[in-house]
Amino acid sequence: MQQHRTITGKILYTSRKPGREGEERGREYFTWTHHADGKKTLRARCEIDEPAPTVHRDITYSMDENDMPMDCFVRLVIGDKFMGSGWFRFTPDMVECESYGPSIGRLSQRMPIEGEFDGFGTHPIVADAYITRKIDRATTEPRNFRCFLPSPDHRGATPPVIAESVMRLGYLGQETITVPAGTFDCHKFEFTDPHGAMVSGGQPHPPYELWVTADEDGIFVQGGVGGYMQTWYELVELSR
Repeated sequence: MQQHRTITGKILYTSRKPGREGEERGREYFTWTHHADGKKTLRARCEIDEPAPTVHRDITYSMDENDMPMDCFVRLVIGDKFMGSGWFRFTPDMVECESYGPSIGRLSQRMPIEGEFDGFGTHPIVADAYITRKIDRATTEPRNFRCFLPSPDHRGATPPVIAESVMRLGYLGQETITVPAGTFDCHKFEFTDPHGAMVSGGQPHPPYELWVTADEDGIFVQGGVGGYMQTWYELVELSR
């Protein structure tokens, strides 16, 4: 008898840009494996059709029983051409990366962690939701949220290397939300980027609101990004 628990689902990406409201611009397929010892692995395949160039990302990401990163594999195809692949491993005091891409060649990195951090921002929407579990919901005061990343680009569309960002994450309360996958009791959160620390080049990432199931699974339900991005995301399939 299997001791692990499996969750699968699909998130639809749509546009909120004027004249394109509701148009499909991508999709994400995900599988969570929750093991009996508290460790878990996320497998996600993300497809972004718009804006060009297209992005096709595969990730396999594992966390320990405290929701801290253990290891992650990332593979990127941009504009239907191979961009790069990389493997990341975390120890208590270091993150390391072994990667390859046509523009970077073969790359080995080691970076000291130097202090506390909240997690690894792997770029799938479903992972954005789960990482909100690290915030204390006893207060609605936003706090700095330190993460390592495999890419500083807001779509994750650069060859895998070790990057770091500090955004702000705030808790906005509870709501009941209905999407094509069903009706869920949710916690609502907002990521903000007042110092332009998220995106390469220093351009601030627009505010990013998201609703996450209020149960222990922390599954993405809906969310959107304003500003120059004008994107929306909804959970359209879920099995658990």
